[in-house]
Amino acid sequence: MRNPLCIIRKITVPVLCLIVGGAMGYSIRSAMIQEQGQRELTEIRESGYRLINPLLECEGDRDLIRNHELQPFRAKVEDYLKNRMRYPDLEAVSVYFRELNDGIWFVVGEAERFTPASMRKVPMMIALLKQAERDPGLLSRRIVARLKQDHNAYQNFKPAEAMEPGREYTVADLVKRMIVHSDNNAFFLLSGIVDMRQLDAVYSLLAVRDPVNGQGPGNPFTIQTYASFFRILYNATYLNKDMSDLALDLLTRVDFHAGVVQGVAPGVTVAHKFGEHSGDPDGKKQLHDCGIVYHPRHPYLLCVMTTGASFDYLDEAIASVSKIIYAEVEHQHGTEHR
Repeated sequence: MRNPLCIIRKITVPVLCLIVGGAMGYSIRSAMIQEQGQRELTEIRESGYRLINPLLECEGDRDLIRNHELQPFRAKVEDYLKNRMRYPDLEAVSVYFRELNDGIWFVVGEAERFTPASMRKVPMMIALLKQAERDPGLLSRRIVARLKQDHNAYQNFKPAEAMEPGREYTVADLVKRMIVHSDNNAFFLLSGIVDMRQLDAVYSLLAVRDPVNGQGPGNPFTIQTYASFFRILYNATYLNKDMSDLALDLLTRVDFHAGVVQGVAPGVTVAHKFGEHSGDPDGKKQLHDCGIVYHPRHPYLLCVMTTGASFDYLDEAIASVSKIIYAEVEHQHGTEHR
């Protein structure tokens, strides 16, 4: 007959080894996780640029990454739009938000379609800068400002600096005026310079048809489609890094200080473009603003597109949405360190 004490020892010793080994493994894993958490290593992005953030690779524990992401807050934005936003005759609002490093995103009013109007100037700029990658002399080429009409005449938000008819401008200066001052005359001059195959290629990135030769208001966009142009620039996935950074630098100098810019804290960099449209037979107005808010911890992309009876309050409506979202990002940023 076997000794019961020997049997107990044979069972107990392996079990204790498993327990001790598991505890040691857990301790080692915990130490590794703690070390990773201290490094806060989620994504590796190339440094040396002010406005772009090219992604090189990702690493780190996904659970740790989640600890530093924003928490979803779409419901708060929806509640504001439905119940607390008070502007007369505001008919439609769409909002797109994306935390750009590796966080959340949402869209409200994704089914709405809007006329891009001046926001077509961003894909025009992208196409010209891509063309300049192959033809370095393009941006220094000189163009005489000769147009049959003043295309800025019917703008509600007119350029701060008007171009002089008959004067020569470099393509680089025209691109700057088109973006910084939203100059329609510069846009139409550049429409004769851009390689239309290159412009088609930019629009085809997002499966969107481009306006023919820069004429007309362009085909309606959804807000999510248009926002993708800014992601292309931020991640430097279409233009090279220098051209992407140049494009975003121009967008930080846009002289429209209402809308998204008005909703963020002073001194925070915003690379954005607005667009206005007022040519509908029913007299309805559209005002949009879309861009990157360089929050120090959570840079994010925000687009707000609106339709209403008057421009008088559409910019304020956009600013109010921007303010709500910036305040939420700031609040969550504060709770990360408590």
